[in-house]
Amino acid sequence: MDEADIAELFAPIDPSKAFGVVLREAQDVLSHINGPVDAELWGSDMIGALASDAAGAPEVMAVLATAIVPAAEESRTPEALALLRIFGAIGSAELRSAATEAAGRVVAAGVPDPGWAAMIGAPAVEKCWYYSDVGGRQESVTATFAYGDDEHALSVLIDHGTGGGLKDVWVGDARGLLDKTWLAAEADPLVVFETIDAANASERLEQAISAGEHPDKPDQADDLTAHRALLHARVRLLAETAAPE
Repeated sequence: MDEADIAELFAPIDPSKAFGVVLREAQDVLSHINGPVDAELWGSDMIGALASDAAGAPEVMAVLATAIVPAAEESRTPEALALLRIFGAIGSAELRSAATEAAGRVVAAGVPDPGWAAMIGAPAVEKCWYYSDVGGRQESVTATFAYGDDEHALSVLIDHGTGGGLKDVWVGDARGLLDKTWLAAEADPLVVFETIDAANASERLEQAISAGEHPDKPDQADDLTAHRALLHARVRLLAETAAPE
């Protein structure tokens, strides 16, 4: 899904009145989605377009919980159920709770879950690492996750020149990425590279989120908007993985 297109589609719409457009888009897109990470990416992009910026994200999540979730439950279509599963994976605590409960009732009414529903929102946490310039002006933190054999990486660029805030974020294939990054860092004496655990990755990313978003290019702003909800969900998962039993 092209980020500029989805932003243009949803941004002018009051989130409380967006269900019809969201459902039509879901009908077009979700039938072509075969895995949980692609569903999460589409949902994150859609939520980001409705919210526009980080400051508006909590309000949009609340509106989705109180307006869109009831509409999706009433609709009781496979696409509406898929929306509920996505909201239950990457939403705020309020939205996750409302969407998960509504999805359970829709399934009980006989609507079939998408094939990825049992996995979405709960990938295994794999390797994490960071690298930065020796002066510490910028750093990139990467955490990898796996849905079975399907591994993906979430990489976040942090700019300490603007107070340690988020500059860019992207999601991609994790296969071989750690080795490639390590080899590139080994060849550059101006780069600091270190593998880290989930707790360290969570702490670095939480601090960056708290420092705000500071893109300096339009494509970076688009990336942050499209991936914001998924980033928050993955940071929450890192923290839960790191927490003592």
